[in-house]
Amino acid sequence: MKMGKRFRLLFLSIVLILAMALPTAVFADAVAGDTVVTLGHDLTEQQKNAILQEMGVDPNASNVKKIEVTNEEEHQYAGKYASKAQIGTRALSSAKIVLIGSGKGITVKTHNITTITEAMYASAAITAGVKDAEIYVTAPFAVSGTAGLTGILKAYETATGKKISEDQKQVASEELARTQELGKQLGDNNKAAQFITKVKEQIATEKPKTPEEYRDIIINVSNDFNINLNETTVNQLVQFSQNFAKLNIDWNVISSQIEKLQGGLSDILTSVPAQGIIDTVLEWLGSVFSAIGDIFTSSSSRN
Repeated sequence: MKMGKRFRLLFLSIVLILAMALPTAVFADAVAGDTVVTLGHDLTEQQKNAILQEMGVDPNASNVKKIEVTNEEEHQYAGKYASKAQIGTRALSSAKIVLIGSGKGITVKTHNITTITEAMYASAAITAGVKDAEIYVTAPFAVSGTAGLTGILKAYETATGKKISEDQKQVASEELARTQELGKQLGDNNKAAQFITKVKEQIATEKPKTPEEYRDIIINVSNDFNINLNETTVNQLVQFSQNFAKLNIDWNVISSQIEKLQGGLSDILTSVPAQGIIDTVLEWLGSVFSAIGDIFTSSSSRN
C-alpha cells in the first residue's frame, strides 16, 4: 500500500510539472531572428529551392520554419475583392517574415511583383496588426502579387504564435485590392497608398457614423489630393471605410507603425503628393494670365 501511495504521488507530481511546463513551451514568446517562409503550394521543387536560395534562407536552420500557402487560401481572402484572373489558379507567390526587435518597425521588399507595391503591402499588413518584422515577397516569375498578403499574414501568425482575426484579414485584403485599383486608375501607386492612409486617418479622427459621413470624408480627401473619383470607386471606398472602422483599431498604434516603416516607406504613405499643389498653382497662374489676356483684349477692342 505504501509503495502504491508513493507511486501515485510521484505520478501526480510528474503530471503537475508537465502541466506547468507545457504552456511555456507552446506559448513561448517570439524571438527576434525567428524566420518563417511561406511557399506557394504549386511551386515545383526546383522553384522552391531557387526561392529559398534567393531569400538567403538555410532550410535546415533551427530558427526557420517552412509552411505552404494554397490557392484556396489565396481565394479565401483576396477572392472577395480581386478577380479570379488576378489571383490565378496556382499558388506561386512566396513570402518570408523575419521577426526583429520590439519597436524596430516593418521593412518590405519585393521581387517579381508587378502590381502591388511595397508601400501597399506595408499599409495592409499594419492594418492586419503586423509589426516589427522584415517582409519579403517574391515569385519565380512576374506575377501581380495580389495574393501575396495571404502568405505574409500566415507567416506572421506562425512566427509570433498569435492569431490574426478573420475580420482584420478581410479588411487588410480589401484595403490591398482597393489601393491597387485606385493606383491603376490614377497611374500612380504611391499616390493611391497615400490617399488610403489619409482616409484611414480621417476615419479614426472624425469617427463617422453614417454612410454619408464616410462619403464626405472620401470626397474631401480626394479634393485634397486633387483626385476625381467615379461613383463606383466612391461606393467601394465607403464600404471599405466602414469595414475598417469596425475593427476599432487605435490609430495611434497604426500611426506609430507607419512612422517606424523603413526604407522610405513612411514618407511614401504620409506625404501629400506635391502634384496637387503644383496643379493648384498652375490653375491659379492660368487664371491670372487669362485675366491679363482679357485686359489686353478689351483694351484692343476699344482702340
